[in-house]
Amino acid sequence: MPTNLHPHYRDVLQSILNYHTIELVEWQYDQPSGRVDLHQLQKINKDEFSAVILSQPNFFGCIEEIDSITTIAHEKNALLIAVVNPIAMSLLKPPGKWGKDGADIACGEGQSLGVPMAGGGPYFGFLCCRKKDIRQLPGRIVGRTTDAQGRAGFVLTLQAREQHIRRAKATSNICTNQGLLVTAATLYMRLLGGKGLQSVAKKCLENAEKLKKFLLEIKGVKIIFNAPTFHEFVIQCEKPIEQIIAVMKKNNIQAGLVLNNYYPELKNSLLVCVTETKTDRDLERFVACL
Repeated sequence: MPTNLHPHYRDVLQSILNYHTIELVEWQYDQPSGRVDLHQLQKINKDEFSAVILSQPNFFGCIEEIDSITTIAHEKNALLIAVVNPIAMSLLKPPGKWGKDGADIACGEGQSLGVPMAGGGPYFGFLCCRKKDIRQLPGRIVGRTTDAQGRAGFVLTLQAREQHIRRAKATSNICTNQGLLVTAATLYMRLLGGKGLQSVAKKCLENAEKLKKFLLEIKGVKIIFNAPTFHEFVIQCEKPIEQIIAVMKKNNIQAGLVLNNYYPELKNSLLVCVTETKTDRDLERFVACL
């Protein structure tokens, strides 16, 4: 489990696996780049681990060396679990094409697919796997087919009977009211299409790079990690971070996430996110507060 995985994800994993005979081993990140330490993975013995988790981009916004990591994980007989940003996947290589054989499992947060922030929720997640592992997935699988008139139709192609037989012990007995959010995301993706999603991703990247350029011109502000990023990156300031956040709050700006609450070594650091919704004026206002 990489330490540059979202801290909340790591907390959930610790909570769930605390009652199972599954050991979580922390995978450290490389300080200069912000990426996972590839040498630590290379030192692992074959069959020593069941799975390797990799987020793309990672929590710091850095783009990982996904091909090398996926290939090494598979050489050591470990599954590769990809935690991905769906918007970023419009520009970056999708999990199915990582390394020689692709990731084994892909999951992530679906909020960026047209779901409003809504004060922290409700959101939805997505989970995918190889066809051979599909019966291990929780929930139900919906398939697309055509009727006698050639019209598209959707049917439940896989609903595990264990939901009714094993009851409390069923692995697929997970039910949430995410249908509305999934419908909204489906409409968003359908309206934008592949080119539209790619355009959104490009705008996110362009805005982030533009803000980086502005920030590097400010004395007392530096970008910590040197790896390429998508639409998030980490800055470190000479001014007290609390002071900066207070100024931005007065100007109705969400400054970012203070990182020393999760990473004590990253003192006075801020995780900044720039999306396609931001204008040049928004970026200028952000810079002015520093």
